Amino acid sequence: MAKQKAQQADEGRADNLHWAETLAEEVIGKFPDLDEYVCAAGISPSGTVHFGNFRDVMTIVAVGAALRQRGKQVRLLFSWDDYDRYRKVPAGIDPKFEEHIGKPLSAVPDPHGDTGVTYAQRFERLFEGAMKELGIELDYRYQTELYQAGTYDDAIRRALKQREKIAGILFSLMSDKSKRAHDLNEDDFKRDYYPITVYSKFNGKDLTEVIDFDGETLAYQDKLTREAGTVKLGKDQNLKLKWKTDWPMRWQHEGVNFEPAGSDHLSPGSSYDAGSRIIREVFDGVPPVTARYGMVGLQGVAGKMSGSTGLAKSPNELLEVYVEPLLKWQYLKRQPKQNFSLAFDTEIFRQYDEFDREVAAHQKGELPRARSFAIKEAFDDGKTADDGDAIKTVKNPASFRQLVSFGQIVQWDEDKVLDLLKSIDAEYDESSVKERLPRARNWLVDHNPDQLIVLLEKPNTKYAKKLSDEAKANVAKLHKSLSAKGGESVEQLEKLVYTIPKDPKASDDKNKKAQRAFFKDVYQLLIGQDTGPRLSTFLWAVDRKRIRKLLEV
Repeated sequence: MAKQKAQQADEGRADNLHWAETLAEEVIGKFPDLDEYVCAAGISPSGTVHFGNFRDVMTIVAVGAALRQRGKQVRLLFSWDDYDRYRKVPAGIDPKFEEHIGKPLSAVPDPHGDTGVTYAQRFERLFEGAMKELGIELDYRYQTELYQAGTYDDAIRRALKQREKIAGILFSLMSDKSKRAHDLNEDDFKRDYYPITVYSKFNGKDLTEVIDFDGETLAYQDKLTREAGTVKLGKDQNLKLKWKTDWPMRWQHEGVNFEPAGSDHLSPGSSYDAGSRIIREVFDGVPPVTARYGMVGLQGVAGKMSGSTGLAKSPNELLEVYVEPLLKWQYLKRQPKQNFSLAFDTEIFRQYDEFDREVAAHQKGELPRARSFAIKEAFDDGKTADDGDAIKTVKNPASFRQLVSFGQIVQWDEDKVLDLLKSIDAEYDESSVKERLPRARNWLVDHNPDQLIVLLEKPNTKYAKKLSDEAKANVAKLHKSLSAKGGESVEQLEKLVYTIPKDPKASDDKNKKAQRAFFKDVYQLLIGQDTGPRLSTFLWAVDRKRIRKLLEV
């Protein structure tokens, strides 16, 4: 019972609403009767936009779907914070890019030398391509364009005129420890604080200090060159609001009703708390409903994942091993706050199996509401009104584990894989084989090459010398029985490999032991390992001339 209650809590409320439906009802309760509801997400394209960031998107996708189910118009907004500063050079990027630190990301050149693409655009386009492949339609906002077009001029002017109020809000949310560490008092902080970042006209960097504001013109000093400059509001666009003011400003400008965030933005006194007060007290708005999302880990990749370490995996890379619905389902089936891991190791076998079972249960009408919601939205391709039709077409999908095993045996030949599967009465849907086989290959060859099964290039003479006379005789029987041209069926080979080491007069236990020893000998002679794929299948699929050569003992 306790386990069942825990599962219900993980999936949604006690009435088994999916967590996205619960949040949608909270949004409607706070913002009733709107013509359109805006669900927002965003990221700075400072490096690879990885699958942890993708949780931001999947959270608004799910809540947006729940709102639409309730008859609401929805806009999914995604902001590219490409007017943020370039903070550090990620792993794998030329160290010379350090010279660009402090510039807007949109002003940094492409790290791979493409002249028509900026640093920001490289990572933006990769991510947008993955979203398109996943059938996720987002309304993109590029903050460089908006700031430089003067879109936020009035909001910037308002923030600057009320800078002391903003400073007072930020000061009130600081911990006493932080105030002591920076030797701050409220009067000085209010006098000196400006909620603005200026990109110097002398070098394009944000290493500047605002000196004064007279209501229309900002005066600043470049900390590098020591030169003095000015910014005239409404004319010069080389400035942006600092994050804790920028975020609530955009909530108000875009009419955001829901935006999730990571724990760093939702801890007491952090960005969301500050933004909630600033939108009310400075921009006369209402903060959106939010949800805290947890960490997404990755099994099978060593090191901490982040865009700056070079260990991050983008959604594009995940789609090399995950089919689209499975990848989305991994995010949809869990509450946003729950941590979980995706996998590049053998854990992915379990994930495929669990997903296939869930789809089958949904088709039979055996899933509770919350789990059914997750499956249906996982198949939403962004094109059809009812993606239940897509789920109905899924019939007996191919086992990912088997495709990894069989695919490598036949060198990833799709027709041979299908023949092989039929030979063992595994009548999988052909479309699923076509969809999953390339991903099985990517998983094995690109990410788990140590698990590749490869025929030895030359006979394993060292092992052959250790064989007993009886063992050699059994191997010789197999060699003699195998036609040089092949042609035996899997069933015939299955009978052969179990019959050769079997003694009609021996007990079952003794024969099983002898069969295991025989299989070990054959595997060692063929692939240099004690175990391998199903022996009869392997013998059927692999080049017969090479096998016979390796079995000459």
